[in-house]
Amino acid sequence: MLIGEVIGNVWATKKYDGLDGLKFLIVKTEDNKRMVAFDSVGAGIGEKVIISTGSSARNVLNMRDLPVDAAIIGIIDGMDEE
Repeated sequence: MLIGEVIGNVWATKKYDGLDGLKFLIVKTEDNKRMVAFDSVGAGIGEKVIISTGSSARNVLNMRDLPVDAAIIGIIDGMDEE
């Protein structure tokens, strides 16, 4: 899993049929990389989020056959590092 911040939205008028109805967001990870992830929790711009990648992302909504490799699975309320 990764930690990131939502920095934008993605719209696609044409996309793979199985992706209809999914919300896609641009996320900047802690190492300043950008990725597109589908939103399964209702995240918004400026929020810190938890991202699942790879086959784990496809399991979020039982999407094993869809071309998805990043999913926002949580909105971070706070963090405590030591």
